[in-house]
Amino acid sequence: MIKVGLKNGIIKDVPKGTTLLELAKQISEELAKTATSAEVDGEIKDLRCKLEKDCKVTILTFENDEKGKKAYWHTSAHIMAQAIKRLFPKAKLTIGPAIEQGFYYDFDIEKPFTEEDKIKIEEEMNNIIKENLPVEKFVLPRNEALELMKNKSEEYKVELIKELPENEEISFYKQGEFVDLCAGPHLISTGKVKAIKLLSSSSAYWRGDEKNKSLQRIYGISFPKLSYLDEYLNMLEEAKKRDHKKLGKELDLFMLAPEGPGFPFFLPKGMVLRNILENFWRKIHVENGYQEIKTPIMLNEELWHRSGHWEHYKDNMYTTSIDNADFALKPMNCPGGMLVYKRKMHSYRDLPQRIGELGLVHRHEKSGELNGLFRVRCFTQDDAHIFCLPEQIEIEIVNLMRLINKIYGIFGFEYKIELSTRPEDSMGADEQWETATDALKKALESQNMEYEINEGDGAFYGPKIDFHLKDSIGRTWQCGTIQLDFQMPERFDLNYIGQDGEKHRPVMLHRVVFGSIERFIGIITEHYAGAFPSWLAPIQVEILPIADAHINYAEQIKKDLEISGIRVEIDKRNEKIGYKIREAQLQKIPYMLIIGDREIEENVIGVRKRAQGDMGQMSVRKFTEKILEEINNYN
Repeated sequence: MIKVGLKNGIIKDVPKGTTLLELAKQISEELAKTATSAEVDGEIKDLRCKLEKDCKVTILTFENDEKGKKAYWHTSAHIMAQAIKRLFPKAKLTIGPAIEQGFYYDFDIEKPFTEEDKIKIEEEMNNIIKENLPVEKFVLPRNEALELMKNKSEEYKVELIKELPENEEISFYKQGEFVDLCAGPHLISTGKVKAIKLLSSSSAYWRGDEKNKSLQRIYGISFPKLSYLDEYLNMLEEAKKRDHKKLGKELDLFMLAPEGPGFPFFLPKGMVLRNILENFWRKIHVENGYQEIKTPIMLNEELWHRSGHWEHYKDNMYTTSIDNADFALKPMNCPGGMLVYKRKMHSYRDLPQRIGELGLVHRHEKSGELNGLFRVRCFTQDDAHIFCLPEQIEIEIVNLMRLINKIYGIFGFEYKIELSTRPEDSMGADEQWETATDALKKALESQNMEYEINEGDGAFYGPKIDFHLKDSIGRTWQCGTIQLDFQMPERFDLNYIGQDGEKHRPVMLHRVVFGSIERFIGIITEHYAGAFPSWLAPIQVEILPIADAHINYAEQIKKDLEISGIRVEIDKRNEKIGYKIREAQLQKIPYMLIIGDREIEENVIGVRKRAQGDMGQMSVRKFTEKILEEINNYN
């Protein structure tokens, strides 16, 4: 017998060789029906996997864990590949992973898939699901694995196998006649997938390298219930209406021009929104003990070697030569922050130092990956670097989590937290990484914060806590991050004088809240569907005079409101009032003030609220008090 630790500290004795599916059945039949995979000592496994030693196990389902969705969507990708091989036998397989929302598979095929092709593929996928084919894993020695894929003329799989260690056995998954090179995990059978939909297709380069062959990629989604699929498709329709690129153009916030691919232009209204966000950021950071700096956007190449960015990030950097020396536009603000700290010696009494920067950075993104404000080549990070004593780490992380929670709450965002651990491409000693990771865990647990472990996705210089926002239609966005870094202070030889009079290394925390001002504007544009709350709206009030005779009174009201700091416009066009109201509604302006003969006679204004409609007449003073209360409370 072996001991298996379950959730809530329960220990279960089971015979050695018990499969994870059998274990799930012992817990409950319902769990076994809904299980997709399991986490065994931190590693995701198939339900067919046998337990051979004492371990900790969490049975994963589609419903209650993001990890559980991965096996579901990975098997769905294989079902799609099997359907395509049945319909297009000459198609070559490449890779087909589960992604954050669904799955995709890339194929080398003679011509792009048409809409008619996708209908046929989806029908064949449903046939494979009805066949309820067992999904079976097998392994082969490297030479036999190569022979198998060569015989099937799967040249891309051959290339992948050749890159694996020579003494490693290679795993495959089989369902019916279909065999694919794959590490898994997968569902027990194809029949476990209940509702499936192909979403879109596009071209994609093999391995993301534009020098390689162009492939055809198909995206899809699947769910254990048809109602979930219907909800998801409705969400996609809603997302189309909220597309920030469309709203950005309609609301005249920003523009994208072919003369500057990946370099957005902010228009007057967009600059108002941007300045509101930046001023809000400054206000709340001053209240929390931060000082603001500004560092150059271009620095000497030597600095980037010293920081480690050149080794780990040079392909994303723009470089140039000045006075026979090489320079690079900064892709991150960190090294400039190091130089600011290093400019003078510090005492332990000076720490922590909280240094903030709204820093413009440049990163080379591939043209095919650019996406409105979500993926650009220049953006402003709301960075902060905190230099502290080792004993201050936990309280500083706790303070950061409280700050981030407050800011996200103002925008109405819920969020989940991931702790991302050491990646393969990293620098620093194991002991430092372990200390840093434990410090983040301790801070999270001290505040009873629920979090998931995201193995191997930390920064190259340290582990991090990532905040994934949930917007008003249920989509998630990774924005905020807290990163603990022992490496940069070492590389830049940062010091402080301790109580003992000796030099010591400070610990450094990197963090962002918005992540990128540009991307955050894109996110909140979609979150609010362009209908920004009063405090954020570029134009808070639109005054609508019914006729030219009412414009002078409108001008006086405009001055009164502007004195109170309210952003106001007057629609002076010679149009009917109904047309003006519709136009203001389309521009999603929070308040409309109607001015006619009666309003002038009674020295009042007719008030309409965007989401509420006609609110009747009121004095300018009463209206001013009302809207200022909304603005001051971030409503």
